[in-house]
Amino acid sequence: MSGRPDSDLTPDTQTSPDTAERAPETTEGAPERAPEDAPEDLSEADDQHDDEHDDEHDDEHDDEHDGGLLEEQARRARWAAAGTGIVLALAGTAAALLRVSGTAPALVPVAYACGAAVCALAAVLGARGRTRRALWAAVAGVMIMALGDQFD
Repeated sequence: MSGRPDSDLTPDTQTSPDTAERAPETTEGAPERAPEDAPEDLSEADDQHDDEHDDEHDDEHDDEHDGGLLEEQARRARWAAAGTGIVLALAGTAAALLRVSGTAPALVPVAYACGAAVCALAAVLGARGRTRRALWAAVAGVMIMALGDQFD
């Protein structure tokens, strides 16, 4: 089925604009076709058969293409999650090191370091393909670092 509303109808039940206006003569309940309609109906049947064959081929091709596309998107998501986790972990580590040497309370560098550790965990999860968990871990790590910023 190609998704078209008329794709599941057999060729003898479809009506074309030319034949819809004039009612066919029937004998014993079976519709009778006019000779001038025969070549048109045959070509429509052939076209429909070709369309069905093309749709099946396109569906197979689309499935193969979609599989490759999904793999590509998954690979990009893994790289994005891992890269984001690494960048956030480095930023949290740098902030923790800067705050340790300053006059900030001890809780500030600890919060930055804990947030960096959670972001490093997000990078590991992202590299393993657990992108949803990596996203939530990165958000949690940034929130922990934000707490360190509030304590400062």
